[in-house]
Amino acid sequence: MFRNILLWGTVAGLIVGSILFGTTVAMAGNPPPMAVGMLIGYSSMLIALSAVFVGMKRHRDQALGGVIRFWPAFGMGLGISVVAGVFYVLAWEAALAYTGMDYMGEYAKHMIEQQRAKGMAAAELAKYAAEMEAFKRQYADPMFRMPMTFTEIFPVGVLVSLISAALLRKPSFLPAKRG
Repeated sequence: MFRNILLWGTVAGLIVGSILFGTTVAMAGNPPPMAVGMLIGYSSMLIALSAVFVGMKRHRDQALGGVIRFWPAFGMGLGISVVAGVFYVLAWEAALAYTGMDYMGEYAKHMIEQQRAKGMAAAELAKYAAEMEAFKRQYADPMFRMPMTFTEIFPVGVLVSLISAALLRKPSFLPAKRG
């Protein structure tokens, strides 16, 4: 099972990592609106994490004779998600290094503008801007940024693992083809 976790985690990681790196580099000078970036990001995560389902199904059908229990399947999905998450973090770090982009500076500016547009009072806005500045300093530390980046993809992996394990524990769901 460990070999399958590494294999399918690498497949998922290469997919999501290449999309993340490619879109970040391509859009570094002209980033899309925050909502569009999130849509692209989470869509690519779901596409890549379909490898959780495929990996579980192949393991169930080929190694386990068409039957897998929920908890082993869920554990396998989590393992694949962890490996994919590591690739995702490495791709983000590589994209930041390659582009020299100040992602957190742009994010902070966007969030402050959003609060200003909502009509936040000047004193509160100044306090909020100071909090965002402190957050920018934290984000500059890779030991803070990397786990934070991992938490972007891992909850999606948990959800995909839960759904996949629940579906694949039923041997009648997409049974193995015998030939």
